[in-house]
This record gives sequence, structure tokens and C-alpha cells, in this order.
Amino acid sequence: TFSINTSNEPIPSDYSMFQNYPNPFNPATTISFQLPKSGIINLSIYNIKGQLVETLINEQRIPGSYSVFWNASNFSSGLYLYKLTTGNQTFTKKMLLLK
Repeated sequence: TFSINTSNEPIPSDYSMFQNYPNPFNPATTISFQLPKSGIINLSIYNIKGQLVETLINEQRIPGSYSVFWNASNFSSGLYLYKLTTGNQTFTKKMLLLK
């Protein structure tokens, strides 16, 4: 499950993806990122083997700051990767689910 919130802050000047918080987490965490331009974005979660476990966003987004809440209660403990792709930009970070 996830939700998306935007803030009323100025438009970011660069693409950014931040470390999830809390990390380690059980069972939910928040992933935040910034977009300076409109575009189709994909935010997906992968297990440590590189297998896709969930796609949180795969759609057009306008410039701004976003926070996505991920509830991992249906997933087992372990290391996961989250990857944000937009245009020619790709960001990947690690997060740890501890149950």
C-alpha cells in the first residue's frame, strides 16, 4: 500500500532521491524524491536478487517534492533496493526490513 503527497515548496532545481526513513523499518517506511521537470517516473522495489517485488509509481508526475509510504507487511525480512527512474536519470538505494 502506498500514498503520495506533494508539498507547496518551490520547484526543485535537480532530481533527487533520499534515503528512506525509518531505516531499518518494520513494517512501513517513507521514500522521498524531488523532480525539477514533468515526466513519466517509475519507483519500484526489488529484492536483493534484483527481482521486482512491487511497483509503487509508474506514471506522469509534475515537478515537485514527493513522499511515498510503503507498507512491507506482506514481505519477509531482508535487504531491499528501491529504484527511481525518470527520463535519463536513475537512482537506487538500499533499505532494510527487520521483522
